[in-house]
Amino acid sequence: MKTYRLLSLSLFFALLSCGTGNRNQEAPLLYVPEELEVSLWASSPLFHNPTNMDVDAKGRVWLTEAVNYRDFRNADGHLVREAGDRVVILEDRDGDGKADTSQVFVQDEDLRSPLGIAVVGNQVVVSCSPHVIVYTDTDGDDLPDSKEVFLTGFGGKDHDHGLHAGQLGPDGKWYFIAGNAGPHQVEDKEGWTLRSGSVYNEYTPYSTENVPAQVSDDGKVYTGGLIIRINPDGTGMEVMAHNFRNAYEVFVDSYGNMWQSDNDDQTASCRTTWLMEGGNAGFFSEKGDRTWQADRRPGQTIAEAHWHQHDPGVLPSGDVYGAGSPTGMLRIEGDELGEAYRGLLLAADAGRNIIFGYHPRPEGSGYSLANRQNFIASVDTDNEGYIWHQVEADTSKWFRPSDASLGTDGSLFVADWYDPIVGGHQMRDKGGEGKIYRITKKGRNYASPSIDFGTISGQVAALCNPAVHVRARAAQLLREQGAAVIPQLEPLLDHVNPFYQARAIWLLAEMGAPGLEKVRPLLRDKNPELALTSLRAMAAVAPEALLGEAATLISEAHPLVRREWALLLRKLDYEKTAPLYSQLIDGFDGTDPWYRYALGIAFSDRADEVFEREWKNTDPLAWSAAQASLIWELHPEAAIPALIHRVHSESLSPEERLQALETLAFVPHNEAVETFLRLAEGEGILAEQADWWLQFRKYNEWQDFLEDWEPPLDNLPAPQPELLVALDQLSDSLGTTAAQQEALNRLVESPEGRLHLAFLAVKGSLADSLKTLLPEEWSTEGRLAVRSLLTRLFGTEQHLDEAGINQLAGDVTNGKVLAARNCLACHRIGDSGNEIGPYLSGIRQKMDAPTLVNAIVQPDAAIGFGSESWLIRLKNGAALYGLLQSNGPVVTVLDSQGQRFVIPASEVAEKRQVPVSLMPKPAEMGLMAQDIADIRAYLMQGDL
Repeated sequence: MKTYRLLSLSLFFALLSCGTGNRNQEAPLLYVPEELEVSLWASSPLFHNPTNMDVDAKGRVWLTEAVNYRDFRNADGHLVREAGDRVVILEDRDGDGKADTSQVFVQDEDLRSPLGIAVVGNQVVVSCSPHVIVYTDTDGDDLPDSKEVFLTGFGGKDHDHGLHAGQLGPDGKWYFIAGNAGPHQVEDKEGWTLRSGSVYNEYTPYSTENVPAQVSDDGKVYTGGLIIRINPDGTGMEVMAHNFRNAYEVFVDSYGNMWQSDNDDQTASCRTTWLMEGGNAGFFSEKGDRTWQADRRPGQTIAEAHWHQHDPGVLPSGDVYGAGSPTGMLRIEGDELGEAYRGLLLAADAGRNIIFGYHPRPEGSGYSLANRQNFIASVDTDNEGYIWHQVEADTSKWFRPSDASLGTDGSLFVADWYDPIVGGHQMRDKGGEGKIYRITKKGRNYASPSIDFGTISGQVAALCNPAVHVRARAAQLLREQGAAVIPQLEPLLDHVNPFYQARAIWLLAEMGAPGLEKVRPLLRDKNPELALTSLRAMAAVAPEALLGEAATLISEAHPLVRREWALLLRKLDYEKTAPLYSQLIDGFDGTDPWYRYALGIAFSDRADEVFEREWKNTDPLAWSAAQASLIWELHPEAAIPALIHRVHSESLSPEERLQALETLAFVPHNEAVETFLRLAEGEGILAEQADWWLQFRKYNEWQDFLEDWEPPLDNLPAPQPELLVALDQLSDSLGTTAAQQEALNRLVESPEGRLHLAFLAVKGSLADSLKTLLPEEWSTEGRLAVRSLLTRLFGTEQHLDEAGINQLAGDVTNGKVLAARNCLACHRIGDSGNEIGPYLSGIRQKMDAPTLVNAIVQPDAAIGFGSESWLIRLKNGAALYGLLQSNGPVVTVLDSQGQRFVIPASEVAEKRQVPVSLMPKPAEMGLMAQDIADIRAYLMQGDL
């Protein structure tokens, strides 16, 4: 049954008639479940461009603004704040359900596009790369009296993939999440330094080179985006999970579970995931030097390759829901919206104009998110039935939910960034407008509670508040008083709401022996999530105290709890925990990916030791499916002889032999490599697989072992020594004009030579006097992307009238023909096309029609992250232009024609990122205004 309130067509078109101008005159256009209702709580000019929210003990909404967002792409009349971006306080003083006052808490030059805020007591913690800044309001006048840079060194200044919001977790520690716009080099107050990098480099005026395979002070390599946990005093920083693309926010629920939704490379692979402590989320290769495209194996789907789901040492992907741009995360833990929504996980997606809802359910040792629902949206379910108005844009598609927060009364606030575009990024809404919606249960009176932090009873009541940092402040105050508050906390252990029970468990465990004794019986609670919380809470303060009854507890535990034992015991002496790990290994059923991965994390530093202890004396041909699967996860060197035995045994099934071969493929050892070399000389599926792995590993993990092996399909670009001579002549300041002209002509006539000229121009090394000698047109260049680059660097560009195109009616049938002719060379539509550019089948879910036209007419204006173009000059005189897919010991380039080149880094003379899209402009493809209107009509129709 339809659970969404649908607007009448007359009202729908009335709203459309408001056009793309000021949205304040429009009624809210949100679909919500029948039992809920939505109202407009606040809108511009009370604030602008909201990125993140929090709610304080007075029920006020605090938000960060990003008005100065990416000015280098928006220098055409949009709102600018020269004094810096702001933190704003909104309040409904008259209680009529709408904000009526707005106060600027702080405006700071250090705030350029801040993406996170947390208000805890009199401290306001703002996330804005490169800093986490703490503003303290000592005298309570809603203005900061002091400012401290709590942490610094995060990459991604003025970038969506930088530092995001922080949350004070139920364990009393801060959790911060950052995207993959590194490098991140962050030092805590004890001098411990985190280093994280990757191959990801996006052009901005502030960016420095992002370098993969950086080693942190714990000796580990962390990759890309990550979550850190740190004590409130700035000590004890640790990485909780890493290798995200750009998870915008992490939410830590009262059980201590971390939830995030991660963005994709515009390939319809966005996901919502429960995160395991110590997890590798699988976006890049393990060290961050290769993209998923460079690692994609034959037969893998995009989603499987995107998150490295067939590699050991990688977190299960969770719910992969398709195209989108994930933003804020929240878990509803109270009943204020109705008991049906207790435990509902909210995942906002600005690209889809929607907030998804999930009811996470324990499944094996992990969580299932299989019950996704469309909880709040500005268009009907999942953008189905979307109508594009021929003259005006449908501004319902401009709803871009950036965050969701619960008020102290339990009502739900949703921040709307409001813009026709998301991803890229630029802003097309020049006024910086925004809205905050309020969602409540029909018929319920939402009275703001009076929060009393001055008494223990008031603190316990506040501990049960829906607003996450109101209850976090209450927990701080209760924690400070120690065992004296145990009598007031103990009744919460019997509360009907298990989230409230969990909050009490965390605090009691920190209150010495008396508190621990209250928690210990809950290790056997029939609710596995409360048993899980009790285990986490006790392990955080007294891990050794758990060992005495661990064997019994493990034997009785739910898989969810056994998985947590595997993670927690790794922090203790292995000599003491080895028998317990044997017990945990015996409990693996061979199918639960979360359980297997937890053991993989636990044994990551001692895989050989564990193999020797558990399986050395076991016949390799007698391994169970569970044993073979776990050894695949660990891939220890000690297992090489056993794995080789399994590969060659004809008594095993082909699938078992291929699994053993794949396990060997992840072992960087000469004996493993020699096995592949021998197999590759034979025939059959094993030989084919061995040959593929050899070619793939030639330039990464096995590079040192395969120096003398020449793969039959090695595609290093052919040497061009004559171009090196021409380049020398061109740069010879003592040479004659005629010699320089001759050298210039040779470069112009050569396909690779033209790329060298482009390289010199991008570097600023090509004299203006030489530029005047270049052709005005480049019609002899057959590669459209290269011709487009040359035109933009040296020629005269033609510009089409976007407004005029938007007035034209489009022909869907002709648009399909034109898209097949012009788009499929780089983009994928349905099952057709290539994967150089973004996936176009779901483009209507992320853009309205005028924004799509803008992307076609001005492709440089919003280049998708991960689609940045590079020029690469090789030492042998060759040159390439395309996407950089790996940047470590090997450089992998997907050129503008879709051919992949795998090049040893030692052969690269120089590489330079180009702030130009690989996508040609319409004139370079021979497209006129009506053609673009037709393509727009085709792409903006239903799912393709």
